[in-house]
Amino acid sequence: MQKMNNKTTFILFLSLVLCSLYASQAARTGGWSPISDVKNSHIVEIGEFAVSEYNKESKSGLKFVEVVSGESQIVAGMNYRLILAANQGVAIAVNGESKKYEAVVWETPWLKSMNLTSFKPAM
Repeated sequence: MQKMNNKTTFILFLSLVLCSLYASQAARTGGWSPISDVKNSHIVEIGEFAVSEYNKESKSGLKFVEVVSGESQIVAGMNYRLILAANQGVAIAVNGESKKYEAVVWETPWLKSMNLTSFKPAM
């Protein structure tokens, strides 16, 4: 067997690395990725927006509590699928009880625009 030189070894190694990176990126394109920091101020802002928009559309009185978990998806902009905790009115909020909701918000940052595309009780 012929011995490989360092240049050939490097090129083969680089090819393997690039192929694996391409394959993993291709699998994620359009897919949902977990949001690691749901306490990030921008994520909290999106959660508050979702509850506010839901209240406007449904004449509801939900009070945003926190973002419990979330995922993001790159589209023509960014989709955020968040699990939110929200309280229905003051009496329940005093008891510390909240319900969980799933909200999907589509954001186009270059237009400074957000749209609530879905809001429902979380399963």
